[in-house]
Parts: sequence; C-alpha cells; structure tokens
Amino acid sequence: MHRVVLCADDFGLTEGVSRGILELARMGRISATSAMTNAPSWPRMAPELASLRGSIAVGLHLNLTLGAPLGPMPRLAPHGLFPTNGALIASALAGRLAPDEVSAEIERQLDAFEAALGGPPDFVDGHQHAHVLPGIRGALLEVLGRRGPRLWLRDPSDRAVAILQRGIAASKALTVGALAYGFEGAARRAGFETNAGFSGFSPFDPSLAAERLFERAFSELGSRPLVMCHPGHVDAELRARDPVVETRAQEQRYLASDRFPALLRERGLELATAPA
Repeated sequence: MHRVVLCADDFGLTEGVSRGILELARMGRISATSAMTNAPSWPRMAPELASLRGSIAVGLHLNLTLGAPLGPMPRLAPHGLFPTNGALIASALAGRLAPDEVSAEIERQLDAFEAALGGPPDFVDGHQHAHVLPGIRGALLEVLGRRGPRLWLRDPSDRAVAILQRGIAASKALTVGALAYGFEGAARRAGFETNAGFSGFSPFDPSLAAERLFERAFSELGSRPLVMCHPGHVDAELRARDPVVETRAQEQRYLASDRFPALLRERGLELATAPA
C-alpha cells in the first residue's frame, strides 16, 4: 500500500466548511486539515476539531490574503484587511514585505492555534500557498525554528511531468511550483520535513466532476505524496467570504460517497497523517 496525506484546507473559513471537514474526518475520508485561525468562525469551531487530534493531523493554514490580520500590519494591511493573492505575490517578488511585520502575524496565528487546541500544529501550510513566497518563507522558518518543535511543512511543488500528465489546472500548479522554488531545500536545511509530491489543484469549475478531479489528483504521486482538497457545506457566510463555493459541496459529496474509498482500494492507497 502506498501512503498519502489527504488534507482538507480552510477549516475555520466558515461554519459550513468546518462542519463538512469534521464530518469527513469522522468518516475516515481525510487524514489532515489545516486551520485558518484568523477567521471569525475559528473560536467556535476549534473545540470540535480538538477532539479529533490524534486521528487526523491538524495544521495551521497560514493566511495572509483573506480577511483581517490578528494584529496591526500597517504595511501589508494598512486598512485592516489583507491584500488579494495577486497583490501579495507582487509585493513579495518586489521585496516590499516587512519581515518583522510578517513574523509578528505568523506568531499571532500560531498563538491562536495553540490557545484553542492546547498545543502546536502538526504541520504548517498556507492559504493560496502564501507560506512559500519570498519574504514570507524566511520569516516562517525563523519563527518555527525558534518556537519548536520540528513539525512538517507543505511543499506545494511537484514534478512538471506529473503535473502535465494529470492535466487539470496545470498552469496553476506550474506557477505555484515556480513560486515555491527552493522552499523544500530551505525547509530541510532548517530541520523540517516536507512532502515529496503535491496534487489537488483545481480550476474550481462546477462543470468538472469531483470524481474526475480526484481520479487525476491521486495519479502520478510522488514518494511522500500530499493531496489537497477543499470540501465543505455551502452557507451564506461562505458565499459572502470566498469565491470558491459550489465545488466545495461537490467535493464534500464525492469524498463522503462510496466511490472515494473504492478509488483508494483500486489504486492501492491508504490515507496517512504525515508524509512517509
């Protein structure tokens, strides 16, 4: 059997998303989730997630592109709200981020995680993969190295040939891989393990069947693979906060169906809580 981490991103984004992820975790249909600790619903949803620690991995979904920071960020969020993903990438590539400001927000989001769950995360990744950007990755590695312990980190890059053979959202996957160049090496030099192989990129197009999305995501896997997903129940809060709506419900239904465990059996796969 080949072991693979299946991580549901965005726990805490809304109550509906969080409840969907909790349902899948209790069914054994995911093996990890990463939490947005700056989201308004995080405080009320975190206690239910805490009860699942040990059965799934629970990580921090570092968020610098949606909603408000947990403390003042006059350079990145001068009006109290994070920039768009495109604006963050532009600032990172131009060297305009303030490392001390970024480090302070990373600390605050980690503190919020630990306050709610009673300990550090099992891993860290980033909303829209912000954690690998220049000016952010260094701050993250410094903060985590100082706080300890040595958790694992998501590397959102993969082999170009694997991305192209999957054939879904390939341009997005290749772009993120380019932005993540050097992240794995930096993480390992700092003493952190990473996954090797990453998939699950989606165009978030409701016309693409979730079954096809996951069939492709669970193909061309690396040696320590991680697959991301974005399930959840749709509610008014989600429609107001995030552009990814209908495909979350589609992923939720597929992962809860008998078709998903059948896919794992056919591929000789089992879900794991850490890359191995």
